Parts: sequence; structure tokens; C-alpha cells
Amino acid sequence: MIKKIRISDPVYGRVKPPGSKSITNRALICAALSENTACLTGVLDSEDTRVMLEALRSLGLVVDHNPDLTTVYIEGCGGNFPNKQAEIYVANSGTTARFLTAVLATTKDCSYRIYGKPRMHERPIGDLISALRQLGAEIRTEAENDCPPVLIGKNGKFAGKAQISGEISSQFLSALLMAAPVSQSEVELSVQGELVSKPYIKMTLEVMRAFGTTIEATENSSHFWISDYRYQSSRKSNGHQHGSPKSETSSGTFNYAIEPDASAASYFFAMAAVTGGSVTVDGLSQNSLQGDIQFCRCLEQMGCRVRFDTDSTTVNAPVSLLRGITVDMNAISDTVMTLAVVALFANGPTRVTNVAHIRHKETDRIAALACELRKFGATVTEFEDGLEIVPPKSFPTGEIVIDTYDDHRVAMSFTVAGLRVPDVVIRDPDCVAKTYPDFFDDLEKLCYVE
Repeated sequence: MIKKIRISDPVYGRVKPPGSKSITNRALICAALSENTACLTGVLDSEDTRVMLEALRSLGLVVDHNPDLTTVYIEGCGGNFPNKQAEIYVANSGTTARFLTAVLATTKDCSYRIYGKPRMHERPIGDLISALRQLGAEIRTEAENDCPPVLIGKNGKFAGKAQISGEISSQFLSALLMAAPVSQSEVELSVQGELVSKPYIKMTLEVMRAFGTTIEATENSSHFWISDYRYQSSRKSNGHQHGSPKSETSSGTFNYAIEPDASAASYFFAMAAVTGGSVTVDGLSQNSLQGDIQFCRCLEQMGCRVRFDTDSTTVNAPVSLLRGITVDMNAISDTVMTLAVVALFANGPTRVTNVAHIRHKETDRIAALACELRKFGATVTEFEDGLEIVPPKSFPTGEIVIDTYDDHRVAMSFTVAGLRVPDVVIRDPDCVAKTYPDFFDDLEKLCYVE
């Protein structure tokens, strides 16, 4: 299947992307581990979140999902999953695979197998497994290659000290942090090497705090101590803002609201930048739990005008030409592809650095970007940890067919280019279902109003 993108006039309008995938899957884990019933609102309905929900059901949890209302009710199990044996399919969802690997490694007398799509079986998980073994887990990869499928067996006492590498994925550390409180024993974690995507660790800690458990940490996020052994989501909060929970309902059910996805919002901000328009994303402010809201600062460096309001963010087109920048995107690496596409329309080269870890995502994103950007006539120099993009003096004529590599972010990013360059064709556009099934519908509403 293919989708041909239509040239757009300057894009003006408002949009509210679906709930954050990152917050959704963290909240689902914390709700499952809590000792009470939780009601999650604003839940993203996508492949990544559906496989997490199905995994929790396969573990014996009572889960009521109403996708039309983006609402999920979960009866927490306090870390004691009813089903001690299960085959758990995670598709290509890194958060589902990694979070559940750590959580299930705290379970004694169990037999679990976590598996997914072929690409998932190429994505490294060895650093997480090593840390879990240090804490007493009986765990290995089926092919002994440090990639899923993962086999989890009769675990011992989950406790003690562990070192975890921070250089491949922050999801490994997030997984350990969320699993540790149900271990009933003190856990101490230290990060080795540079921790990539640090804002995601802050997000994890904020979601855990909302669900009633706290973690001590050093200021530089290199050392963590977990001695709070319960997710008590019946605790009342001080109100609702930026993803924090509302107070419990009269029935005792705990409510937690999930904010829109900032990574998804980046595509709409980019549309304003490249078409000379103005787009407001509702539900996201500068105080978002998600580090990817800082993508707007990159656009600001390129010349765009950005306005942060209490519950929305607006990007306005630059007053003159977009300009190329050099930027370290380690902390906001899910928006690298969006910025790379914006760079096609900038005056001068753009260089993205310190993102070597995105080679281990749904595809090797640095290599994929280099290949697809060259189809527009750009000169691209690929580095181990990033790339430099020199925009073309003119774009080629005829169809430009974009291969998506079963990667949702490739499809959505290069759609932005199609708003300016004629005859851009996206192969396998349905891959956006991984995180944003309605992306093209929302694009149609925003860009193609008759």
C-alpha cells in the first residue's frame, strides 16, 4: 500500500495528537503493579499500547479498555500476577518488551517467554538482562544473542546492587526502576557510561511518584536507591496538571490523565515550519512531562517563532528563511527524523550529533534517514552518532518514493516533506499504526480543508 502526499498551502490550525505512548505504557505498568484499581484517561490506542494491554491480560489481570473514550481500567495485582506461565507477544514495541522483561523477572516460580516481530529479535536487550541477573533473576535470551525472545524462569530474591549501561536505551533503566518497588527488598542501581534520553528517566520517576512510590536518586541520574515497596495508587494527589493524577473518585478508583504525545506533535510543528504557516498543539505546554517538547527549541534556533501557553504550544513560520543548525539531540532523539526533514528546506547545512543509539530502534534510523534524504537531492554525510544534511539547490522532478522500513517515524517525518515537494509517495503508510493510527486523518483535517 502507498500514500501520495499532496502539496499544501501554508498550514494554519490546531491539532491535539493522541496520548503519549511513553506515558501510556509507563502508566499501564504502574497501574498493573499497584494494589488498587486505576482509571487511565487519554490512553493512546495504537499497536504499541494494544500489545501491552494484551500482555497484561495474558498475565491474568482484569483490564477494561474503551478505545473510543481512550480509557482503561486496570485492577492492580500488587506485583503478584495471577498467571505464572505465559507466551507474551510484543510486536516491535520496545517499551513493552523491556518493561515487562524487568517486571516479570521479579516473579518467583514462573515461566515466561517474551517474543515479537523479526525486527524485535534483532534489538539488543543484553544490558538489561545482565542487570537483572545481578539482582537474582533467572533469565536468558532464547538464541543466546542478547536479543529477544527472552525466557524468564524460577527467579530468586530480587534484591541487591546492579550496574546498567546507559548507552543503548534509557528504557532499560526505566524498566528496572518500575520493577524494583515490587521486589520487597532494597535495590540499588548505578548507571555506567552516558545515559541517553535522560528526560525519559524523569518521566518514569514522575509517573511512579503519581502512583505512590518514590525513589532516591543523585542529581545527575547516575545512581538510584529503591526502598519504597508499594505502588499505592489510592493516595490522593494535590490536583491534576501535566500528566499528574486527579484525586481518587468516590468509588476509590484512582484516575490518571495522560497528556498528548510530544513526539507526534513534532510533525505538526514541522509542518508550520516548512510551509510558512502556524500550528497550535493543544494539551502540551513547556512544562510537559515529555522532553520532546524541546523539539520546538530546535525550530526556534532555525528561525521559527514559538509560543508556550498554559495548555498549548504554537509554532509560527520563520520571518525569513529557515537556517541550518548544529544540535545535540541525545535527549530528544525520537524527533531526529522530524528535524532532518525540516533541514531539507533550510538555508545551510544541519548537523545532528550524539544519537548513536537510534541505530537500534525500529530500524537503523541514521542509515534510513541518509538513504531517504538523498532521494530529495540532499548531500548527506553519515556519522556513527549522527549525520549532516546539506539541502539541495533544487528538488528532483518525478515521484520520490519513500521506503519506511516498518518504522512509523520514517513515514510521518517524510510526509512533512511531501507538503512542499511534489509527488512524494509513502510506502506502507499503515506502519504509523504503531503509535498514531489516525495520523493521516488528522493531517487531512489540518492541511486539506476545501
